[in-house]
Amino acid sequence: MLQLLTLSRAARLVGVARGALQKRIRAGELPAFEGMVAVADLQRLFPNAHIEDEATLERYALIKDVAYTRRLRERILPDPEVLAARLTQISRDLARAKGLAEEYRGLLDRLEGRLGDLARTGARDAAELRSWLRRELEQGLRQARETQPLVVEDSVLRIMTAHVRLLPSQHEFFVEGNDTILDAALRAGLALDYGCSSGNCGLCKGKVLSGQVKKTRPHDYVLTDAEKAAGEILLCCHTAVTDLVVEAQEAGGARDIPRQTIVTRVKLVEPLAADMRLLHLQTPRTNRLRFLAGQHVTLKLADGAEAELPVASCPCDDRNLQFHVCRSPGDDFAARVFERLRVSDPVTLDGPRGEFVLHDGSTRPLIFLACDTGFAPIKSLIEHAMSLEAAESMHLYWIARDARGHYMQNLCRAWSDALDDFHYTPLTLENAGTEEERMARALAQVVKDHPDIAEHDVYVAGAMTLMAAAQKVLVSTGLPPEQLFAGYVR
Repeated sequence: MLQLLTLSRAARLVGVARGALQKRIRAGELPAFEGMVAVADLQRLFPNAHIEDEATLERYALIKDVAYTRRLRERILPDPEVLAARLTQISRDLARAKGLAEEYRGLLDRLEGRLGDLARTGARDAAELRSWLRRELEQGLRQARETQPLVVEDSVLRIMTAHVRLLPSQHEFFVEGNDTILDAALRAGLALDYGCSSGNCGLCKGKVLSGQVKKTRPHDYVLTDAEKAAGEILLCCHTAVTDLVVEAQEAGGARDIPRQTIVTRVKLVEPLAADMRLLHLQTPRTNRLRFLAGQHVTLKLADGAEAELPVASCPCDDRNLQFHVCRSPGDDFAARVFERLRVSDPVTLDGPRGEFVLHDGSTRPLIFLACDTGFAPIKSLIEHAMSLEAAESMHLYWIARDARGHYMQNLCRAWSDALDDFHYTPLTLENAGTEEERMARALAQVVKDHPDIAEHDVYVAGAMTLMAAAQKVLVSTGLPPEQLFAGYVR
């Protein structure tokens, strides 16, 4: 009997992105059974996967936590009630498995005994069948020993986390520690509907179709008796006790995200380069910004100075918002950020806007092209793609007019060093020719690195000249126009 795992759980067990397993399935290297994979096939493909070796997974988690500007989350056990429920469930599963194993073992012993009786009476076919049965049993025992590390690791994973599958989207994610279902979904890069995230508005209602949940905080929103009977809960106030299947609404695109006005506070203003500042804003806990990676907002200071800027952080941490502010002559907003803005000062945010967002339905490898400050929305897209873990691979090209333009070089190199499927190439424009010609020469490197450009999705953000050059160079070399996504940055 095959022991099957979801792709998300299988990817966690062997320490790779879900997209990497999807690539193996498409190549015919890993059999799939209705979207699931067998433990034995997984062990065969990743023979060195052991519970003691989680370095890749931990590196990936660290990079994501740093990228989202959060304090590194403690890897803690769930509370005692949740832990006891999960251990009880695993114990029941183990008892059932042991019972079935004993029943099958007894059946096989009786079958072997019967075949032995027949063989002693001279039945040749019975003797051959008995020999075959012994060989099959020995092979089965060997396979069981080989897959034991993954089976043990899966049991530990089931204690530490709960797996959630959303309907109708079929998206999957894990709930760790004492996270609510909503927080875990947002951290996984999913755009679930929600409002206050504190149990007051009811926008995050979901219906539990299977599995057990636990209420972790009180809420003022009142569910009707009919809603309760149907299994509806507030996702912001419950955690997963066991694996769940939940029916919940998700944003299907930028048009599903409502426009919001929020008074935020300055958490940090940090130099990134001589003429570049990182502006880190924090929203109130009960009024977080819903947005999609790649979108932009309008920021307004108390004295009326304002600017429209792309969000440079991941939607996964919707309270902590990053913006890259470049100083330029006549820009009053930038001048105040550089000279006067202090921690805790109010900044009013209005948005989000824009449809330069990640098309997460695609499983193609991703190429990101950023020119100068176009890195801000590209950074948001990359972090979102990391959280989804669906991309087969990612390659970032950062084009700058001079070497100083790569103002977050260390972060890009950290991504490249930590993640096997991420590559970073900094490019500097040459001096000769028009800007569009210089851009075209830089893009020639992209074409050279990716002769199979038609198999990729390409996201481009920066000056209009980059957009024009990308359209001309990449599409003319085989990239389908519908796989080129452009975001203009002034």
